[in-house]
Amino acid sequence: MGRSKNEDHIALFIDCDNISYRAIEGIINELSKYGVVNIRQAYGNWTKDNLKNWESKLLAFAIKPIQQFDYSRNKNATDILMTIDAIDLLHTKEIDAFAFATSDSDFTPVVMRVKAEGIKVYGFGEEKTPKPFMVACSQFIFTEKLMGNTRTTTEKTPSDTPPVTRRKSAKEMRGDHWLVHVLKNAAEQTMEDDGWATLAEVGQYINNNTSFSPINYGYKKLSSLIDAIDIFDVYVDEKTKQMSIRDKRFGK
Repeated sequence: MGRSKNEDHIALFIDCDNISYRAIEGIINELSKYGVVNIRQAYGNWTKDNLKNWESKLLAFAIKPIQQFDYSRNKNATDILMTIDAIDLLHTKEIDAFAFATSDSDFTPVVMRVKAEGIKVYGFGEEKTPKPFMVACSQFIFTEKLMGNTRTTTEKTPSDTPPVTRRKSAKEMRGDHWLVHVLKNAAEQTMEDDGWATLAEVGQYINNNTSFSPINYGYKKLSSLIDAIDIFDVYVDEKTKQMSIRDKRFGK
């Protein structure tokens, strides 16, 4: 069967030393919105007990384990191998997007290298992930938010219970100066003379310029977050169902 013209091929690289096995289902589900994750590789020293919980996930999600022994106590050989494989793939395969699941900022250079080729990079990591890696990605999603929506039958002990995803309130979001700036700047850059900007164009501008994702705030869609934060006037065309927004301060 030939490749669909509208079907992106995505390569996923997982740093198992820095990502919880409980997050993988959410990561795969999220990436499936954008294309087919046809390359899935998980890196780690599989002789260690701390990766045992990953074994069932590798089978369930058809992920290829890549063995990397610890050659030095102070050097992370897994990071190096993962980076080498990503760069090799960049030059040998037709990949539309890369995804890196890690909370390690050491992968920032490889993310920037991939993006330099005009290829989108999705990042997944814990909320403690260093900012340089987060902002380097085309889009970055906190794994804690993804784990709140997934739970398998093997994860029933109290210690395995994933955190519940909580939506941030309007007050909390309005207090997030970075978020408010991202939204208002996108609306300003895409608005017409009357101050109105279509949500589609706002979302595209945000995707092209930041690593923002509404999921990190507990919302699946940008439109839901816009409704909740309440800093814009909102208009929905009855015929096209197209949403437009305008800064409440416009014209005042």
